[in-house]
Amino acid sequence: MATPQADVNPKLATIKALLAKAENSAVSEAEADLYRARAMEMMAKYGVDSALLSDGQPSRDGITDTYVDLPNPWSMSRVRLMCFIAQSVGCQAIYQQGRAVEGGGRRVHVIGFESDVQRAEILYTSLLLQMLNGLNRQVVPFGVRSAKAWRNSWQLGFIERVVERLEAIEQAARAAASGETSATGRSGELVLADRAAMVDAACRKEHPRTRTQGGTYTGSGYGDGAAAGNRADIGGTRRMGAASVGALVA
Repeated sequence: MATPQADVNPKLATIKALLAKAENSAVSEAEADLYRARAMEMMAKYGVDSALLSDGQPSRDGITDTYVDLPNPWSMSRVRLMCFIAQSVGCQAIYQQGRAVEGGGRRVHVIGFESDVQRAEILYTSLLLQMLNGLNRQVVPFGVRSAKAWRNSWQLGFIERVVERLEAIEQAARAAASGETSATGRSGELVLADRAAMVDAACRKEHPRTRTQGGTYTGSGYGDGAAAGNRADIGGTRRMGAASVGALVA
């Protein structure tokens, strides 16, 4: 599988610009909300459009992969965020437990169609910044026995809520595409189903043995983190269970 090419797509450039504006401390929170919401809508639509336009043309948007090294601090939180974003946009992501990364970080293998891998990387960069900025603003409540555990649970809450909202946007875009047709005349629903099956097959070939590692926490910051994720303004309301905060491990 090839490594993703450099991003030169003007639509992705526009999405990146919107996300950058949302992170600008000079804009109001209301303005940031609008920028983020618009960026996420455009991102989901871009994913569907790429799938339909490239149907029957693997050279246009073929399956690729990339290794993402995630540094400390909070490397496991970064793993979970990367894995669940990737899965939300149609990729597969495998946490390669035991693979040494310089500085004590962790490595994730992301597999998917090139357009979706690009989307995962862009979303991860933006949402990681939101998570870490939000974490840095937190004051650990008085009486908490372990500040580290509290901060870890805060991140788990943020990740779960952000991911469930991201999934809702992606699912809405896919549902809207069910009545559209691809470049070869196939239904959008069939194209997307075939792509998912191809990504699954490529992942199984690369990682025939995987297991699910659940997310656990001992701190009491989960609810505050979930509330912060709820304010990340990427839309959607579908609820996921707490057990979903995990990752596939090779």
